[in-house]
Amino acid sequence: MSYRFFLSTCILVFSLVIVPLQGAEARALGQGAVASPDQYGALVAEQILRKGGNAVDAAIAIAFTLAVTYPEAGNIGGGGFMLVWFDGKPYFLDYRETAPAAAHRDMFLDADKQVIENLSLVGHQASGVPGTVMGLWLAHKKFGSLPWQDLVAPAIHYASTGFIVAENQYQYRADLLQQLDGKTNFAQYFGAMKAGENFKQPELAETLKRIAAQGPDDFYLGKTAELLVAEMQRGKGLITMADLAAYRAGWREALVTSWRDKQLISAPPPSSGGIALAQLLGLKQRRSSDFTDAQHNSSQYVHLIAELEKRVYADRAEYLGDPAFVTVPQQQLLDSSYLDQRAKEINPLAISETKAVQPGLEGYHTTHFSILDKNGNAVSNTYTLNLDFGSGVVVQGAGFLLNNEMDDFSSKPGVPNVFGVVGNDANAIAPGKRMLSSMTPSILVQDNKVELVVGTPGGSTIITSIFQVIINLFDFDMPLQKAVAAPRFHHQLLPKDQITMEPYAPLPAEVQQQLVKKGYKLHTQGWDLGDVQAIQVTSKEVKAAADPRSRGVAKVIQY
Repeated sequence: MSYRFFLSTCILVFSLVIVPLQGAEARALGQGAVASPDQYGALVAEQILRKGGNAVDAAIAIAFTLAVTYPEAGNIGGGGFMLVWFDGKPYFLDYRETAPAAAHRDMFLDADKQVIENLSLVGHQASGVPGTVMGLWLAHKKFGSLPWQDLVAPAIHYASTGFIVAENQYQYRADLLQQLDGKTNFAQYFGAMKAGENFKQPELAETLKRIAAQGPDDFYLGKTAELLVAEMQRGKGLITMADLAAYRAGWREALVTSWRDKQLISAPPPSSGGIALAQLLGLKQRRSSDFTDAQHNSSQYVHLIAELEKRVYADRAEYLGDPAFVTVPQQQLLDSSYLDQRAKEINPLAISETKAVQPGLEGYHTTHFSILDKNGNAVSNTYTLNLDFGSGVVVQGAGFLLNNEMDDFSSKPGVPNVFGVVGNDANAIAPGKRMLSSMTPSILVQDNKVELVVGTPGGSTIITSIFQVIINLFDFDMPLQKAVAAPRFHHQLLPKDQITMEPYAPLPAEVQQQLVKKGYKLHTQGWDLGDVQAIQVTSKEVKAAADPRSRGVAKVIQY
């Protein structure tokens, strides 16, 4: 099995909690909620909220905890995005990784300008400069109400005393160890990890103690930085002390668009997620008459959604990248007249020829958690190492895994990355540049109150998974449990006419037959489409749902 296929494909118990509330004054009674990818994150969030911490405090504590108990994706050696709704206003924190100063456009190409297999995925050169520690520190500076040390303490506890490894935590153990043998030090740190047994990480515990005491100074300037750079030097990696010292996370203007009677608040560039999700919702609304008689996940429904997705992913490949390096035409891509034009191109009866679907303007592994506090503040946070266990490189002496996010750049224009998506010059590698992302932490707001907090891992399938959950909730009136658990599918322009399904719940056989007859190629990949963590608030109740596709836990908290 190629390393390119290592993503979580786990199926466990679905967790849904509903707490009835009494009308509009319900929030004053003290309800919060968390939807976390594992039980440890959920427990820590509950503890922080009960101690009087707010949603951001809980998010910081979960993020550090998952770096210990969810090492395949939780991280301090990666990066991500945090979307915050606080005191009635949106905020977006970008702590995405950046390319090292020594990175260059053709670094993953051979002498014939062909992509070298797995060089952007395995080993030291695959890693961008990590952003998680700096991002969590900035979130704490702006919104934190509990001491920083208190928020890192639970992670130190689980690293020191251990946690029980989940049954599905190490699903690709034999394949992964074989793929990384002789290439990284992964087996030295994680080779003994076994389901059902306690797993301790003493080096990581010491690193977290330093971060608790010194904040990002340790990670970017101090002992942890020195250990990281020493690891880079052992493996001919590119990250230097100067790269770490130069790293900056920062606050961006959240992407806010109108959708029906609500506001969609989501991720701006360097994520493609917010723009793509807004386009999908806008296009579907414009073609609503086509969906009138299309039953959920019928062949006609799947075809119509694929027609929308073709155009969105064509735009993604052409226009989206780091706004510090390229001009992203965000306003034009979301302009009403542009979406009107794109909607007219959709063929409700037959597959649009892939070559005819051009950019319209002229000219897996990640994890997510969602939090709501008693005051109605919310956090939707997605962060990542990219694939399961990232690059497979553990920083010796510090005990944490490094990302393989360099694969999210376009190694060569028009050549797909591990998720099959293509990119062009807008997402070419450049020193200091943030690689394009599909992470789409999102919040729906109505009348200035949070209605939905949602997000998921899944690479390029993140966008379509969140889109389908929202449509399930608001077009098909599904309860949150059913909306999250419903079978999902994916199309992204390329591979040509391919509908991707998931092992968890493939489309019905009859639907598959009809799609093949229409001309689609069906592909069931080796992992499921996302791990959605969602919280819904109505005037009568709060609901929290963890995706049944994995081992998440959702709680509604009375405090």
